[in-house]
Amino acid sequence: MGGRPDEVPAPDDWLTEVERDRGARFMFEADRDSFVAAHLLVRLCAAAVLGVEPEKLTLRQYCDLHGHGHGRPYIEEAPELGVSLSHTRGYVCAAAGPGKVGIDAERVPAGPLHADLADSVLTPRERAAVTGNDELIRRFTRKEALIKRGELTLGTLGSGGDDLTGRHLLEWSAGPDIRVAVVTDVPARRAVIPLSW
Repeated sequence: MGGRPDEVPAPDDWLTEVERDRGARFMFEADRDSFVAAHLLVRLCAAAVLGVEPEKLTLRQYCDLHGHGHGRPYIEEAPELGVSLSHTRGYVCAAAGPGKVGIDAERVPAGPLHADLADSVLTPRERAAVTGNDELIRRFTRKEALIKRGELTLGTLGSGGDDLTGRHLLEWSAGPDIRVAVVTDVPARRAVIPLSW
């Protein structure tokens, strides 16, 4: 699922205290709104897969380095379900399904190829083939989705992630400048955000 933050029909009281605290730290309201909406949207995705009410689902994250509120997300009531979320100012998306799930949304920078980004995130073979920012961001979102699946790190973006054999890729554009990639273990489909829950 993906859309504008104001299209997510879910109340903020579904958020955990950790999520509310993290959301409150954003300097700009638009960024806070995107963060909150993505965290609510992933509950809607998980609820649709599980056949339960989304307000009964608790989203958790934990990483050894940063503690609670960081790391790969999971649903406390269904930790075996793969979930992922992403947000960029004005656009949010989330995915849920069996196995590992990764989703990412990024804006395409205007202008000529962003060479520094291309050099840091693309393999030499990819770098030779990519000439514009649209293709650069398409490949970058795929790799970010792989990071969210636990298969790449920021440090290995430029040396891997160009072969998706054994995984399923779903991509779409959200308007003229946002690219989205979902990488899953099983075929995925794009669902529409429900008008109400």
